[in-house]
Order: sequence, then C-alpha cells, then structure tokens
Amino acid sequence: MTATVSVIRRLAELRAQTAAWRAAGERLGLVPTMGALHEGHLSLVRLARRTCRRVVVSIFVNPTQFAPNEDFARYPRDEAGDLAKLAGVACDLVWAPEVAQMYPDGFATRIVPAGAAEGLEGDFRPHFFAGVATVCCKLFNQVEPDVAVFGEKDYQQLCVVRQMVRDLDLPLAIVGAPTVREADGLAMSSRNAYLTPEQRRAAPAMHRALASVAARVAAGEAPAHAARDVRAELVRAGFDPIDYVEVRDAETLRPVSDASRPLRVLAAAWLGKTRLIDNVAV
Repeated sequence: MTATVSVIRRLAELRAQTAAWRAAGERLGLVPTMGALHEGHLSLVRLARRTCRRVVVSIFVNPTQFAPNEDFARYPRDEAGDLAKLAGVACDLVWAPEVAQMYPDGFATRIVPAGAAEGLEGDFRPHFFAGVATVCCKLFNQVEPDVAVFGEKDYQQLCVVRQMVRDLDLPLAIVGAPTVREADGLAMSSRNAYLTPEQRRAAPAMHRALASVAARVAAGEAPAHAARDVRAELVRAGFDPIDYVEVRDAETLRPVSDASRPLRVLAAAWLGKTRLIDNVAV
C-alpha cells in the first residue's frame, strides 16, 4: 500500500489540526519550502523528525520574494512529485496555501529586515529578504511550531530568519541543517534543473572555489586577497557575471574584523541564465 501525506490549503483547517497536536502534548516541527523538493529538503524533514513528534512541510512559491524580472512564473513546480517524496519521509502534513490565502485583497503589512539582510544578496536582490521575512513570520504564526528547520545552503536567509525570530521574540527555535551536495560537490537546489548538461558539468567549480578560499583564509591569508583570486577562477569556469565572493562573520555576516571568530565564505554567480549561490565554513 502506497503511503500518502495529508494536504491542507485552508488556514482554519491547519490551525484545528496543529491545535489538536499541541493539546496532546506533541512537539511540532516546520520545514518551509517552495516545493520542487530534492534530497536536501528531505534531509530537513528527517532532521525535524528527530526532535519533533509531528512535522509540517509548507509548500508555497512566495511571490513577494521575486522581483518582476525574476523567475516566479517558471520556478519549478511538481506538487504530485513533492507529496510522493514527503510520504516517504513520514511527513505528517503539507501546508499548501494558495496565494490568495497568504496575501488576501488588502494585504499591506510586511517585515523589512536589516542587520544580516544587508549586503550580499541584499545588494543584488533588494526585495528578497522582506519577502522571505514576511512569509516566514506568517508561516510561524500559522503553524506555531516549536522548531523550524532551514538549510545552510541559503545561509544568509538562515541568518535573517534567526535574527527576525530573536528580534521579535517569536517562540520557536531555528535550526540550521548542513548543505546537501551532489557527489561532485554541487549544492542541491531546485534551480539546478535550469542548467544545460554543459553548465551542469561546470557548476561544481563554485564549491571547489569556495573551499579553496576557506582553506587559504584558515591558513592565514587575507580574506579579500583569497576571494579576489577565486573570482577569476570562477570566470575561467564559465561563471559570468560574478555577483559576489565574500568572507563574512558567520553569525552577523558583517565584513571580517576579527579573524578569530567563525567565518563563512559566500558566493553568488551566473552560469548562463541560472544564478547559483553557495557557501562554506572557514
């Protein structure tokens, strides 16, 4: 018999179910996603399951984090495939609201994060983190989880969500999960589906380049010098333009002022028409 997973699309139904779980004393985990699920997403569900009796996965392609010239319309969508994958990892419930449920007529309130949201992605996608913070805050209020799990692949996003939860005193823990990679090192991403075969062969150069920066900085090289050299390496591999290659404080994402603190190397670059991001710890 094939396993199935329950799907809810109306907020009242979601709240009734989660309230029943809480009344039974069951700890609740949330994994927010935009669908087009891969093994990286499934690893987040497994991580949530290790500490929570119930796990909710949200599937919502959030329009407010896409600029007009970005890929909202063509972003990969495969709900049937997503549900089959989630049934295989014992997800209890999928929260899959329509846009009108999340942003009804007259919706006019949003969160505008600063701090960790400044620079890096914030320079190239200035709309992005307001959309992310607003939808995540709504999801946290709708599901009321004890824990929400995010992948470190979107590292700046993880830092922004952590800061929002801390600043607004939201009653949940944010857990970061290690990036899941293909055998050749490419970070798993729904947008990898956009790559041509030739681009897919070139794509792992980003992870190799960032690992090189991390090793050089760990050995004592100046972060700016190591990052500058690696930009040229990415161009040779076919990435163009390079939006950024930066070494930042791993907690605040500020430029490095104290090399004894934990550091993170972050990059974003275009391979053809596909924008890839990645990061590694120093």
